[in-house]
Amino acid sequence: MTLSSGEHILQGAAGDLQLQVDSPVQPDTSKPVVLLCHPHPLYGGSLQNKVIHMLARGFNDIGLITVRFNFRGVGKSQGEFDHGVGEADDLLTIADYLRQSIDKIWLVGFSFGAYVAARSYQAVQAERLLLVAPPVTLYDMNTINDIQIPWRVIQGSADEVIDPAAIKAWLDIQQQAPTLHWLPEASHFFHGRLNELREIAHEYRG
Repeated sequence: MTLSSGEHILQGAAGDLQLQVDSPVQPDTSKPVVLLCHPHPLYGGSLQNKVIHMLARGFNDIGLITVRFNFRGVGKSQGEFDHGVGEADDLLTIADYLRQSIDKIWLVGFSFGAYVAARSYQAVQAERLLLVAPPVTLYDMNTINDIQIPWRVIQGSADEVIDPAAIKAWLDIQQQAPTLHWLPEASHFFHGRLNELREIAHEYRG
């Protein structure tokens, strides 16, 4: 199986799953593939989300293939919203598909997608994890406190959806602290700050 650029449709537990593969000019399948999870499906979240799209571009800049996908019930993906449970199954379906041609997966999630990524990274067998504005006040993430792979968190200090103080409290219970990118005055959707997200993706070069 060749991981070709463009749209792919897979069969998931709830029906079709839509994903978008973006490759750099000279893709190298010996390098990790970055798998990105979008924000809340019931509030406009999709693989076209600007935060997810900009991070994908940042990883493409450093030579990595990226895969964005729509959770069930979004775009061409069939099914209905399942509060993170079915969405975790969707993520594992994508990961299993990718492993037909690649060995290493880096996992990224924004907001609701960060919740799904954090609860699923072990099943995905991800080697690195990037959480953007993890929704610690909307979902019980206190049981996620022993992330054992290299990980990072991006958080805006002016987040109007997730209390930044709650993010810091959640980070305090972690047994292995992440690299934290704290963006002063950045909102939940990082309006006017998207280029900074792209630059953070560039840091993975090393």
